[in-house]
Amino acid sequence: MKTKRGFRLRNICGENIIVAEGIDNIDFSRIISMNESSAYLWQKVEGKEFDEDELTHLLTEEYEVSEEQARADVKQLMQKWLEAGIVEAYSSCKVVNISGKSVSSDSQGD
Repeated sequence: MKTKRGFRLRNICGENIIVAEGIDNIDFSRIISMNESSAYLWQKVEGKEFDEDELTHLLTEEYEVSEEQARADVKQLMQKWLEAGIVEAYSSCKVVNISGKSVSSDSQGD
C-alpha cells in the first residue's frame, strides 16, 4: 500500500485531520479525522510504500500493545484508509523484459 499523493495530515484545533491538497482531491462532503495512533502511523508512512507487517511493527514499537492486538487494529485501519480513498494498493514487483533489464512495475515504458 501507499498513501495517495495530495493527502496531508494536519493538526487543526487539536484534531488530527487528513486534508486534501490539489483540485483533484477536493471533497468537502467528508472530513477524515485520525486518533493519536493512526496519525502516528500516517506520519511514519506518508509518501512511502508500507504493508500490514510494517504498521504492526511501528505500533508495537511506539505503544504498549501486543502484536496480536496491533495486527488486528492495523487490519481495520488499513481497510478504513482504503474505503476513505486516502491510500492505494501498490505493488513494487519487478518485471524482467526480454532484454533482461529489470523494470519497476510502476515505471513508464521507453
